Amino acid sequence: MGDTHEPSLFPVPGPDSHRQPPVDAPRPWESVDRGQAARDGATGPEPPARPICPHCGLVGERRPTYTGRHVLLEPLPAVPAHLVPGGHRWHIDSGGQAWNSGLNEPPPGTTCHVPHQLACPGLTLDEIKPWRWLEAVREENARRARRQADEDGLPGALPDAG
Repeated sequence: MGDTHEPSLFPVPGPDSHRQPPVDAPRPWESVDRGQAARDGATGPEPPARPICPHCGLVGERRPTYTGRHVLLEPLPAVPAHLVPGGHRWHIDSGGQAWNSGLNEPPPGTTCHVPHQLACPGLTLDEIKPWRWLEAVREENARRARRQADEDGLPGALPDAG
């Protein structure tokens, strides 16, 4: 009984029992978690549905995430993390939960799992956006280039007006 990893929630007896929210009460952080899950690609079919991709019909490996959602991973062995685009590197902790390492550069020798959406034949690269970080870098470089062009157009000193 004490060796399970399931949380055991039970109502508090006594005068404080009314302070516990009902089990089905909305949690204020749910929208943040759902947004993070969507950004991370944790959009796999939720149980009890089968772990089948809605875009191509292939079966994947479904794993729960820390945000309470599920990610559909490719049923392949782990691959070297430096081969997978940032934001798509999924790791499995000792409890079986998947987590996305984001855009951080992986340490040498690190392996990760590939999300199915990255390899899905039913999605285009425009839909997947595997290089989101590169798009952000390009936008920042465009802003810097505009600023530099604006600064180059200004004279070094203002003319003497009077």
